[in-house]
Amino acid sequence: MAGWFTARARRRGDLEVDLVDLVEAGLPQTLTDEGDPLPGTVADLAVRLAAADAFVVVTPEYNRSFPAPLKTAIDWYYEEWQAKPVAFVAYGRESGGLHAIDQLRQIFTELHAVPLRDAVSLPRHWNLFAADGTWPKAAADCSTAATAVLDRLSWWALALRDARAARPYVP
Repeated sequence: MAGWFTARARRRGDLEVDLVDLVEAGLPQTLTDEGDPLPGTVADLAVRLAAADAFVVVTPEYNRSFPAPLKTAIDWYYEEWQAKPVAFVAYGRESGGLHAIDQLRQIFTELHAVPLRDAVSLPRHWNLFAADGTWPKAAADCSTAATAVLDRLSWWALALRDARAARPYVP
């Protein structure tokens, strides 16, 4: 899923994509105590997140929620999310990941990010993609949703970047 959406984003001229794979990021699954130094992998990713003007979270849905490693990855950071738009691509069984998206919107709102209303939801995703992530079937609805999400993400990223430059965000 991430590969498909990343490829769509990279085809646009108005977005620069920095893909973060949580498996490759190697973030610890337990948070440190306040005041303790950050692990190197956490500090390295903080630089990348701080430099971003927007985010897209791609997640599966399991048992009406998203995976625990995603929650831990979100919790490692705070200021990096603030006053930046967050879009979602989710996949799962019948709900297409919408339960996970709803929970993620609440979390990112608490972190002072700006979750987008629009999302890409892929119900029964196993019918849409080949095992290697390629798009084996015509699925105009998914393509339309992806374009709409990227259009809105681009608009919000520019608007909020200009706003942060004009006046620092204070939570």
